[in-house]
Amino acid sequence: MTSIEQLYDIFCQHPQVTTDSRDCPQGSMFFALKGERFDGNQYAADCLAKGCACAVVDDPTVCVEGDTRYVLVDDVLRTLQLLSRHHRRVLGTTIIGITGTNGKTTTKELCAAVLSRKYNIHYTQGNFNNSIGVPKTLLQLKPEHQLAVVEMGASHPGDIEELVTLVEPQYGLITNVGRAHLLGFGSFEGVCRTKGELYDFLRSHGGKAFVNQDNEYLTAMAQGLPRIDYVEAEAVTGGAMLRAKMLGREVQTHLVGAYNLDNLRAAATVGLQMGVSEEDICAALSDYVPSNNRSQFMHTAHNDLIVDAYNANPTSMAAALDNFEQMDAPHKMCILGMMGELGDDSRMEHERLLQRLQGMKLEEVWLVGSEFESLVSEAEAHVSESESLGSEPSDPQSCPAVPQRRCGHIRFFSDVEAVKQAIAAQQPQGRTILIKGSNSTHLFQLPPLL
Repeated sequence: MTSIEQLYDIFCQHPQVTTDSRDCPQGSMFFALKGERFDGNQYAADCLAKGCACAVVDDPTVCVEGDTRYVLVDDVLRTLQLLSRHHRRVLGTTIIGITGTNGKTTTKELCAAVLSRKYNIHYTQGNFNNSIGVPKTLLQLKPEHQLAVVEMGASHPGDIEELVTLVEPQYGLITNVGRAHLLGFGSFEGVCRTKGELYDFLRSHGGKAFVNQDNEYLTAMAQGLPRIDYVEAEAVTGGAMLRAKMLGREVQTHLVGAYNLDNLRAAATVGLQMGVSEEDICAALSDYVPSNNRSQFMHTAHNDLIVDAYNANPTSMAAALDNFEQMDAPHKMCILGMMGELGDDSRMEHERLLQRLQGMKLEEVWLVGSEFESLVSEAEAHVSESESLGSEPSDPQSCPAVPQRRCGHIRFFSDVEAVKQAIAAQQPQGRTILIKGSNSTHLFQLPPLL
């Protein structure tokens, strides 16, 4: 079997990694990962034919005798991870690790914008924050990079512990902890323990944490850890875009929502710690324009859109609705997708969402996904049974699901395709529309139609 040191010698000659057999740059290293429905080992020969310099495999039967381009290892994924850690250690780059329930990608982007004002930095692209994305991010580090910002995601206990031992950050930041991925974590306490694995690593390796001192959960989790508290800031009310008073200035951002204030504070705090001037910090925060379906404001020919369609959980949904409710905007409408991976709490959380929407002043609400449909169907069956027994029809206000079907301003859709058909038949005009849902509902496809 090939050792990590031997593999690193190959990487130094061919410092480009691919795990996708459809994307084989000349001279790259192909890592033959396995999944539930595929086995990358079976594509090794094709990748070599397309121009890969070598194929890292863990199935000896695919190797061709005498062909040194096949590199046999025990486990391809683990080898990729260990190679990335070795590379990270060789370079010794100062790294800021970021995790959290909500806001970690936006915070990562803001930190990168701020730090780029002074340094040559590397940072996670998109949301490549899992067991494959993090190693690939680390392997993209170059000697000229002075700092790196690496995002780490989690959906199960131990995920952050696994990733942080690869990243080995000197600094860490947890944006917040909330009710998300409960199917994997089991409980809110499970979320806290897993996100806290970043603090655990810093605590045992002499690192420092950037901590939002206004968040009671994070301050408790950071006990005994050298910490740098967030700078103070205040949101300025009025307008769709977030304005903030911070560092003695008023910062006008391109981000929607006061819930992004803590993300601004995090990036400003990181910048100050790394020696970026206050003027450059504020300029970077003002200039940053989101382009990843997170907190985006879009003015189209027909409507004003608030697009936050990459992810949704009870915590982020509540924050988005709070902000939307406070906005001074005409003809408000919501298109909301179901919240995924909530396990046994899913029904309860979607009922709470329906109740919250029932109390808001909205001209129209479109709800998308099976979780909403199942609530409505069960509620309607209950009503039908009551009426068949001669009872008075249920009071619409007594059931969180029934009024949504009966009220003309709230409609239910099985999937995004049904929404597209409704948009084609009834083009909303002159609305301010909040679009938010879990990525699995594909609401990100809607803005071009609105």
